[in-house]
Amino acid sequence: MQHPKMLLYKDNIQETHYEVLNVKEDADYEEIRASYRTAILSFHPDKLLKSPETSSSNDLPTGERFLKVQKAWEILSNSSSRSSYDNELQSLRHDYDDVLAADVAEDLNLQDMMAEDGGGALELFHQCRCGDYFSVDSLELRKMGYSLSSEGNRISVVNPDSSSGSVILPCGSCSLKARLVLSMDDN
Repeated sequence: MQHPKMLLYKDNIQETHYEVLNVKEDADYEEIRASYRTAILSFHPDKLLKSPETSSSNDLPTGERFLKVQKAWEILSNSSSRSSYDNELQSLRHDYDDVLAADVAEDLNLQDMMAEDGGGALELFHQCRCGDYFSVDSLELRKMGYSLSSEGNRISVVNPDSSSGSVILPCGSCSLKARLVLSMDDN
């Protein structure tokens, strides 16, 4: 049976407004505004009359992408609605993590993972009891907002955001899953 490479809490939540605007969740108002202006110009229907009907970003029709950008700006540009949105997003992630907890064979942290330099990405893996591996690479983690640092045998999360998160890693062969807990406290 073929398993997906990585099952992520964020992949099971719709694309966040931060992802729509291509900013980190701790971005300030000016960063969000600048990204919004760039995105709105890129996806404005009047600008795209002479180009293909779909954009390369998530393969959404340009009109739909334009509306997503507008909605993201509407929420993130207002401090009150942004705060409510952040709380809701955190709650969704926490709830999803709780649901997955029953399916997880073991919890891991970065120190439990073996690392290999995969030429441009740091490959992290941990052996499953079936003999295959749970694995993730630094590029996949970066998409989630977690940057890694490797010094000798020590791997750590280098994030300006101090929040913790977790990634559910399926085994490459069997049905077992492991939860990789990413915490700034491990640094």
